[in-house]
Amino acid sequence: MLTFIKAQASSLTATLVDYLTTWFCVSFLGIWYVAGSVTGTVVGGCVNFYMGRNWVFNSTNKDIKLQILKYILVWCGNLLIVTTGVYIITHFLSINYLLSKILVSGLIGTIYNYFMQKQFIFTQ
Repeated sequence: MLTFIKAQASSLTATLVDYLTTWFCVSFLGIWYVAGSVTGTVVGGCVNFYMGRNWVFNSTNKDIKLQILKYILVWCGNLLIVTTGVYIITHFLSINYLLSKILVSGLIGTIYNYFMQKQFIFTQ
């Protein structure tokens, strides 16, 4: 249970970095919301990998190159799901891109990312 709580704390931290990056890209740099969402997801993913490896799963004794490769595979799935969801909800339902991102990434973070990290990337 402690691992799940730590994973959620790591996810929340990465999500905050993701959202702030997305917001900054769209609001200050004038980037299209989909590109801003991708940028935020990349930066948040880097934060999440670091925290997952070093704190959540304490998996620093494993081969980092293999973990990075596995993380990228899972992360690409996450990126595709979240970006598609943000686009669909924002474009077709006319919901603000940040709210769309919160809804989609919150759901995917809980039902996809945690289990993939625990069972595939940072296996004990």
